Amino acid sequence: VVFQSPSLDGKLTAAENLRHHGRLYGISRFELSKRIDHWLAHWNLADRRNECVERYSGGMRRKVEVAKAILHEPKLLLMDEPATGLDPAARRDLWDILFELREKRGMTIVLTTHLMDEADRCDRLAIMNEGKLIAVDTPDNLKAKIGGDVITVEPEKPDIAERLAAKIEERFGPWPKDTAPTVIDGRIRFEKPDGARIIADVAAAFPKHIRGLSVGRPTIEDVFLHLTGTSLDN
Repeated sequence: VVFQSPSLDGKLTAAENLRHHGRLYGISRFELSKRIDHWLAHWNLADRRNECVERYSGGMRRKVEVAKAILHEPKLLLMDEPATGLDPAARRDLWDILFELREKRGMTIVLTTHLMDEADRCDRLAIMNEGKLIAVDTPDNLKAKIGGDVITVEPEKPDIAERLAAKIEERFGPWPKDTAPTVIDGRIRFEKPDGARIIADVAAAFPKHIRGLSVGRPTIEDVFLHLTGTSLDN
């Protein structure tokens, strides 16, 4: 298990953290030393193996966390929001590690995340809302359930969002189930095929009431909004 909160002892070196953990699993001294050497070298930490981890960057500490969790070569790795606190470069390195563990070592990895780009990289995705499981499928299959392009309208004034959404719904129907305009965080969101044509028509129909328009292919965040009607920030 790799917890969201750090589980390393900052006053110990990377090698010491791994050595103490490996002994809990009864790994022999020779085999444990070999595995510690392998993972520290593999993730470019060998030259700092004898430095206290409290001096490490967040990305370096996360590598040691993962090394500690896989030291005994488990078949299943559980990770709670593993990218928390990492900068973009460290996040990229972490995902390279996870893909390697999956592809080369056949390890099953189960993780939780609020980052939709991470969710989109998974083989299989479960979406939960308010403690309930609401969808399970591949990311591509989940995105395919969106009814066309995703259009977002930013009203000229926030207080007209509901009225403008009602006018768009009346003007541009019919609407298949769960695709009609809804107001989320002051913006109007709806789904339609041929989004580029639709946004031109919407802009022409309500020129004085719209500050901005956007259209795009569905993302995992769009799937979440489609299924829950709430944003990830709520």
